[in-house]
Amino acid sequence: MFRKSGIVGTRWMAQASLLAAMMVAGGKAFAQPPQLTILTEYSPSSSTYENGSDSGGGRVIGTGSDKVREIMARSGVAFTIAMQPWKRAYTAALEQPATCVYAATRLPERERLFRWIGPIDSGEWVLLGRADRHYALRTLDDARPLRIGTYNGDARDAYLRERGFNVDPAQNDLINPEKLLLGRIDLWAASLRRNSTVLAHHGWAGRIVPVLSFKKVDLYLACNHAMPDTLAARMNGAVDAMRRDGTMRTIERRYQAGSGAAPGR
Repeated sequence: MFRKSGIVGTRWMAQASLLAAMMVAGGKAFAQPPQLTILTEYSPSSSTYENGSDSGGGRVIGTGSDKVREIMARSGVAFTIAMQPWKRAYTAALEQPATCVYAATRLPERERLFRWIGPIDSGEWVLLGRADRHYALRTLDDARPLRIGTYNGDARDAYLRERGFNVDPAQNDLINPEKLLLGRIDLWAASLRRNSTVLAHHGWAGRIVPVLSFKKVDLYLACNHAMPDTLAARMNGAVDAMRRDGTMRTIERRYQAGSGAAPGR
């Protein structure tokens, strides 16, 4: 009887040890960050398709996309990147765990909505007008009597709406230059990099010109607020390392010829 009890006890201890080991292993596996769904919009040269299409069918590349891939690789996080219209992508990152969106403008009113990874880029908010029209704009307030074309749901649209400007939103930002040239709006609120070539790239140089730069902004990978602090810190650490070792600049030079496309929402 004693011997039997000893055998049972030994087996129980072995099973308990195995269970404990499984729990520890399972805990470690559970502690691994989930795969992130990363969303962006079509916005050359920050995010475009490798095959040159503007409607899908290729790998997502670009200055912002390549930086995000490197951040994920250095952080050891599994991920996917997909393109969606900006408003849908932004809402998904706001509402769905393990979801991020780029390139998002970091503003005080958005601060508590996301975990902010970056900055991954910077830009200027600019009012663009027709070259054949005279604009006497010294400050943003001087534009109050004018109709300003915006991209529905982006940061500039919200910024101008909240301040009482007369905005005319479009579902696609590239509709705005057409509206401007047709006289349906007076100005187009866009985001441009320094030394931007986007106007020349689209054939608008000489017809559409910068009229007023009204805000400098930093652009980020904005992740759902449920992201653990430790993961956000690891990803931001990767950004800092990329800036120190020159990776950020290397990626930007890779797309230098197409630099200046309007990044950031």
